[in-house]
Amino acid sequence: MAFREISMLSTIDDATLMKVASALGEEEAVKLIEYLKGVDETTDDDIANKTAIRLNSVRKILYKLYDHSLVSLRRTRDPKTGWFIFHWKLQPSQLEGFILSQKRRVLEKLNVRLEYERNHDFYFCNSTECKRVPFEEAVELVFHCNVCGKPLVHSGNEHMVSKLTEKVEVLRKELCE
Repeated sequence: MAFREISMLSTIDDATLMKVASALGEEEAVKLIEYLKGVDETTDDDIANKTAIRLNSVRKILYKLYDHSLVSLRRTRDPKTGWFIFHWKLQPSQLEGFILSQKRRVLEKLNVRLEYERNHDFYFCNSTECKRVPFEEAVELVFHCNVCGKPLVHSGNEHMVSKLTEKVEVLRKELCE
């Protein structure tokens, strides 16, 4: 069964898994995942020894992956020392669920931003160092920039609304919503 999961991973989700690993822990996470793909189950000590990643970093990455259900954990007790040994295993089947949940979070944030953009008029002083402000704030500032002092002029946000709407629609289609 482990071989089937690993071979499925290498043909279907390998690139996506590497992108996720990179996002969660950069190069070290990618190296760690590469190692986990080649073994059924291993310990954090083995991973550290085989990948030359510091044990502390290996554990941090593993717990991050575990928090997102991308690896599983089995705990045993060393009969000599009485200490726990943690055995880690890659769970490629959980990758799709992780990606879907991340997409839902992004969609939620985009929807909030889209509503904000739709419900506000913005004013801007046309200086690259300054930011645009909503109408309510512009009124409080007597239509003068609080950074550079230049007059604030109306700034259309139709382009921003259009781009956000496109992104929301793409994500909704991907999520079948």
